[in-house]
Amino acid sequence: MAKNVYKKKNKIHVFDVVNYLVFILIGLFILVPIWKVVVDSFNAVGVYQFQLWPNRPTLDGYKTIIHTKQLYQPFINSVITTLVGTLLGLILCTLGGYVLAQADMPGRNGLAFFLLFTMVFSGGMIPEYLVMKQLHLVDNMWILVVKHGINIYNLVLMKNFFEGIPESLFEAAKIDGCSPMKIFYKIVLPLSKAALASIGLMFAVTIWNDYTTVKIYITSPDQTNFQYKLRNMIMDGDTPTTSYNVSQTTLFNAGIVAAILPFMVAYPFLQKYFVKGVNIGAVKE
Repeated sequence: MAKNVYKKKNKIHVFDVVNYLVFILIGLFILVPIWKVVVDSFNAVGVYQFQLWPNRPTLDGYKTIIHTKQLYQPFINSVITTLVGTLLGLILCTLGGYVLAQADMPGRNGLAFFLLFTMVFSGGMIPEYLVMKQLHLVDNMWILVVKHGINIYNLVLMKNFFEGIPESLFEAAKIDGCSPMKIFYKIVLPLSKAALASIGLMFAVTIWNDYTTVKIYITSPDQTNFQYKLRNMIMDGDTPTTSYNVSQTTLFNAGIVAAILPFMVAYPFLQKYFVKGVNIGAVKE
């Protein structure tokens, strides 16, 4: 009997084999293009075929990006707007989610309905443009911070996460004389590392990769972000003139790597929190 159970446990299922093969193929489809971009960014000679290693390794593409003001300023703009916008988004989402999670708050359901309504219906591009113009955010890089400062979807996720915190913790804190705000930063925030990491990463990726907002609202070159400038380089051939003898293909690929590098560096440190936070609000006990 025990022998049969052992054989049953070690039996290889066809579904598992197919599942592994499918995910290996998906991983290759994702990694191969990324690897080609990385290799081409270090290759002094622009090539179109796939290569495992660069023929003539060079760092001139990255040196051009670092030392060219035409690319440097948009990169700095992206870093500033991403950091400030992510911080503002986290502040508003955590505070808003904490307020909506209070069951005894007057008008809670009406406010929640009003916020959820905006997820389905919006005023449209022209009213939004007029509002931004009245706020003097047209042709201003801070529009990326203000526009993405509040995200209803992320706010709802934080609300659901806060509602999953045991009520006994709030009751114990109230007995000890904690005010609502003291409960927020003494109890709620320390328990929300996974949620903050996940939602913060969503905010950062959204702001960093925002091309459409810059295209519509910004015309001054010194107010554009890195993604917009990178697109102009690739699509319009707007390459900077530098002392480095680098091919256009090498420069394009180096720019792509530079655009995704911040999140490639940051993600390993946030992975353990992000994995815990992907199911925010999905399960309530």
